[in-house]
Amino acid sequence: MNYLGINAIFHDPAAALVVDGRVVAAAEEERFSRRKHGKRPVPFSAWELPEQAMRWCLAEAGLTPADLDAVGYSFDPAIAAEMPDDPYDPVRVDYARRAPGFLAEALPGLGRGKVRFVEHHVAHAASAGLAAPTRTSSVLVVDGRGEAHSHLAGRYRDGELEILHRQALPESLGLLYESLTDHLGFLRSSDEFKVMALASYGEPRFLPELREIVRATGDGGFRAQAPDWTRFAPRRIDDGTWGGDHADLAASVQAVVEEVLVDLATWLHEQTGDTVLTMAGGTALNCVANSRIWRETPFEQVWVQPASGDSGTALGAALHLAQEAGDLGAPQPTAALGRSWSGEELAQWLSTAQVPFTTPEDLAGEVADILADNGVIAWFDGRSEFGPRALGRRSLLANPMHPDNLERLNDVKGREQFRPVAPMVLEERAAEIFAGGPMPSPFMLFVHDVAPEWRERIPTVTHVDGTARIQTVTDEDNAGIAALLRAFDERTGVPVVVNTSLNTAGRPMVDDPRDALELFGSAPVAALVLGPHLVRRASFFQEAK
Repeated sequence: MNYLGINAIFHDPAAALVVDGRVVAAAEEERFSRRKHGKRPVPFSAWELPEQAMRWCLAEAGLTPADLDAVGYSFDPAIAAEMPDDPYDPVRVDYARRAPGFLAEALPGLGRGKVRFVEHHVAHAASAGLAAPTRTSSVLVVDGRGEAHSHLAGRYRDGELEILHRQALPESLGLLYESLTDHLGFLRSSDEFKVMALASYGEPRFLPELREIVRATGDGGFRAQAPDWTRFAPRRIDDGTWGGDHADLAASVQAVVEEVLVDLATWLHEQTGDTVLTMAGGTALNCVANSRIWRETPFEQVWVQPASGDSGTALGAALHLAQEAGDLGAPQPTAALGRSWSGEELAQWLSTAQVPFTTPEDLAGEVADILADNGVIAWFDGRSEFGPRALGRRSLLANPMHPDNLERLNDVKGREQFRPVAPMVLEERAAEIFAGGPMPSPFMLFVHDVAPEWRERIPTVTHVDGTARIQTVTDEDNAGIAALLRAFDERTGVPVVVNTSLNTAGRPMVDDPRDALELFGSAPVAALVLGPHLVRRASFFQEAK
């Protein structure tokens, strides 16, 4: 049976396809349209569907719209609450009601009756609880908002969801964090990760006052409404400067949100006694909070959906429909669910663009030599990642041993200098270097402490607070990156390389070969890996002359 999931209502429109219980494709619309986050989360954009992502998912599986058994739309307008602070929200809800007709127009051959509304937070929950390695877990969803709530706590038993608590709007940890993002001069519903990074440079000196207005209520819920932020710091203009009161405010809000999330997870464990917690919702992308939940709650394992933001509700909607029909198969094995090209196809792209390239027998060794010589690599290989993290398929790679490389990479990407970059490490070597977080950590969703003796050896990836957001790598996950890490280790004695997303500021991650070539042509990187092929900048420009 064939189930297509759609996220379109707020931001990060996406599509996902489940065939006979197995996830076969998932992609965000931004990877096709090249618009960051696909669209802005305003009511007037709710009609926009992830048309290119939907069509690609069907094509990937060789299906037509008529082959679909059902389409899950991750918002249920029938239960949407009025939002008195947003007079245009009824426009969003009206668009959602009309979604079956919009989808039928976008996918000729699809009957409107096949479109099913799936509650937003249920879709989030399914993206975690039904995709995780175990079918029995507690599940925690926290984000900005759904139809009428901002939080769901529950448990999955053999794929069946029992909801134990919901938090009604307007209380919302996600909207609180979004509001702070805006106050600090960043783009809300987009740049929340910048607040998390900035928090490491501040002191939580406003925490006692914030605890009075942001707190868990002891019954599985919480109180969280944005205060007048000017009580703590003036509105920031994003002029490239940072620190002081603004960093302290970021640190204070980050700390209070962490405390509430730990309280919510602890309460949930008291209700279920489960050993495994699964998480989704935009707040689950807060790596620092995730690590505190792992350390400070009784759960033995914490599994976070790598596409925890709204794009993941497309996957959850499809999984939910499959589970309802008794057609749920294996868990989600990987985040590599997007587009890919064969070596022959990539060679044709390069030849058409008249770009000189080689196809080395020892690609890992040649790339490791470039990295050891402090060159930056644009790495494009395999299926693109579903979700916001670059996991070694669409990555910029660099040498972690040079202190100047953090500033260098942020300059290459055109982003703020307080932004960290992440390490990829061989799973079997990770415990030598990192501690204080779960192992393995394949999706880069937790922070770990860098061992003191390693902080000077890998300064590029060691954040100002002595932590790093690691990704562990195995041959099964990504054989090409694993081989590169071993080759780099042989040359340097360091089984770690820098990994940051293959894009520049304000643009979506590179997804297809044209995107990769455009970035390579404009960014100061030493070489481009395109599948099995290697393009060196020196030979590229020599040929151009």
